[in-house]
Amino acid sequence: MSIPSDHAGRVRALFTRIAPHYDRMNRIMTAGQDARWRAEVLRRVDLHPDARLLDIGAGMGDLAIAAHRLHPSLRVVAADFTMVMLRGGQRRAALDWSAADALSLPFADSVFDAVVSGFLMRNVSDRAQALREQYRVLRPGGRVVILDTTKPSRNLFTPLIWIHMHMVIPALGQWLAGSRADYSYLTASTEDFLRAETLADMMREAGFAQVGFQRRMFGTIALHWGQKVASPVA
Repeated sequence: MSIPSDHAGRVRALFTRIAPHYDRMNRIMTAGQDARWRAEVLRRVDLHPDARLLDIGAGMGDLAIAAHRLHPSLRVVAADFTMVMLRGGQRRAALDWSAADALSLPFADSVFDAVVSGFLMRNVSDRAQALREQYRVLRPGGRVVILDTTKPSRNLFTPLIWIHMHMVIPALGQWLAGSRADYSYLTASTEDFLRAETLADMMREAGFAQVGFQRRMFGTIALHWGQKVASPVA
């Protein structure tokens, strides 16, 4: 699935604006659950201590830093295409930081034991291409784990979810970051993103095997995982 070509520039500009408030807003918007989800991402990849890990769309590096703390001997690369985010991450931890576009990763084929991302996929302009790139840079047997929002099914919590997304999050964005519009975009990108089942199908089309997912936070968050078991899809 592709998004208009100017989308990438708008996303880069948005994350440049919200970078100073990014971590604090994540804690508040998720009621502190984002740290637990990142820990689950790292459990899912199940890395040996000397493995090589790529965190795409790393932002300030929450996932990459958590991985390094878990296994200090890991070779961790944190990649993002927003320079303000990268510079903020560099101030937090001495990791391997890389300016990189998720649609054209500057890495050789089959070099990483695992690829992880947190809230990347809803923002890329070509999701199929992003998955193909993640598949390409993985070694055979390597695992991918994706943490992102997902379009929830209607349930008893639907009215509360709507209030949280359309009223609470934009109000917090205005209060803490001075930008209601930017956080309204984040709400819209959640509602417009794929259902978990659709993203799982796209992962299979990209070549991943053993694909699975689990929903979190009343069905608004999903963790997806898969494994590279063959040569990349042409």
